[in-house]
Amino acid sequence: MEALNKRVTVSDLYASVPPLLSPLFENVTYPWEVLPKIGAYLKELTEKGIPGYTRLSGTVLVGENVKIAPTAVIEGICVIGSNTEVRPGAYLRGNVFCGEGCVLGNSSEFKNCLLFDQVQAPHYNYVGDSVLGFHAHMGAGSICSNLRSDGKNVVIHGQTDYETGLRKIGAFLGDRAEIGCGSVLNPGTVVGPRASVYPLTPVRGVVPADVIVKSDGSFTVREER
Repeated sequence: MEALNKRVTVSDLYASVPPLLSPLFENVTYPWEVLPKIGAYLKELTEKGIPGYTRLSGTVLVGENVKIAPTAVIEGICVIGSNTEVRPGAYLRGNVFCGEGCVLGNSSEFKNCLLFDQVQAPHYNYVGDSVLGFHAHMGAGSICSNLRSDGKNVVIHGQTDYETGLRKIGAFLGDRAEIGCGSVLNPGTVVGPRASVYPLTPVRGVVPADVIVKSDGSFTVREER
């Protein structure tokens, strides 16, 4: 189990990266390395335009069959993939990339983040300075806390400590990670692929792949499903 805690690289967390994001992840080892680059990369992407995407405004591109509720608010630079639904009251604050087939839910807020294909954050979520892998799911009211109470730079606490040099970091969810309702992912939390977190659980550090995180912070290995 301890060896699994070392798995915090991009290749450990994500089986693949959406093609539109491939240049952003070139020569990147850890997912937090892309966070300071998101804004500039999406700015270049939106200025050039993307085949098959419609320019909703000067800095917002949307793919085919995107549903955006009239009460959703989209600001700054955003790319929204095909067949994604942006529900009432969703707030996209800029520097947001959303892949295909995602759900950005009612009263949920997103900023400076990457959502891979089929991510679901459907109810009262906060996702800032984070990367959510393929088919990751945020339960209702779960949040990615992205700022330490003391304002210091975030350190990723795994098998070793990773000094990020960044003041704002949310969470990194591996492919098919499941976050229970009302859970708080503390700044710099990494949740491995296919791991699940019990509802109302505060999580910090690195969660291995294929485990269930209980409310007391203990892990149990997930049975095959």
